[in-house]
Amino acid sequence: MISADMEGATGVTWTADVEVGTEQWQRFRKMFTGDVNACVTGLFAGGATDVLVNEAHSSQRNILLEDLDTRARMLTGRHKPLSMMQGIDSGVDGVVFLGYHAAAGLDGVLSHTYLPNQITGVWLDGVRASEGRLNSALAAEHGVPVLLVTGDDLTCVDAAEYDPGAEAVAVKECVSRYAAICTPPAVTATMISDAARAGMARAGRFAGTVAGHHIEVEFDAAHLAAAAAVVPTVELMDVRRVGFDAVSMTEAMKAFKVVTAIASGAVEGSYG
Repeated sequence: MISADMEGATGVTWTADVEVGTEQWQRFRKMFTGDVNACVTGLFAGGATDVLVNEAHSSQRNILLEDLDTRARMLTGRHKPLSMMQGIDSGVDGVVFLGYHAAAGLDGVLSHTYLPNQITGVWLDGVRASEGRLNSALAAEHGVPVLLVTGDDLTCVDAAEYDPGAEAVAVKECVSRYAAICTPPAVTATMISDAARAGMARAGRFAGTVAGHHIEVEFDAAHLAAAAAVVPTVELMDVRRVGFDAVSMTEAMKAFKVVTAIASGAVEGSYG
């Protein structure tokens, strides 16, 4: 399975590169699809017999199906119970985090966690968490190894902390949140393909462990935390921070999805 996000794709450095409907987005959809195809090529070269690509960015309708490697299948569209990780519970033998990025509150190209601006930090069991760390914990609960992570260099540093056994490919080097030294797609395609092939050595399910987890989310404004705290089981920890417990990582991610959706709906104009 490939969980395909866009901010960490080859060449992406700016909001318009990933915002649905812009001219830049149309351009970078092609590079994003190219990264996915390179990964598919490598996975099959490493022994995969079936690859499911789960669209994980924004509208979750970004990859160009007409240009997708014909050996792959694609899950596209929103309102999926496990969002970025939909399909992780379907018996897959490995997952790739493609086009991922650094966590909210940290340096990295287009760094954020789920919401583009409003969240300033997320903590999983006391550790600041990127989407990669959250999704890795979810994959582990289902007994699925992470094979490969791609994104900027700081995404790769993050991946080495939460899953040091996974392959990692830096398709760009972070200069700031909106600038990077980028490697051309013809080069990153080879890098991604080679790493995906190598990552297949980790493929194979293991015995997952279901355990309780605690997640805390910090927002950039008090009213967003207050809005999220209306959800049963979600507690206001501080003026801009909420927290909640869940019996499993699967339930934790579903609750996190609810918290982010409510907070997003409470944003008011340019003041947030």
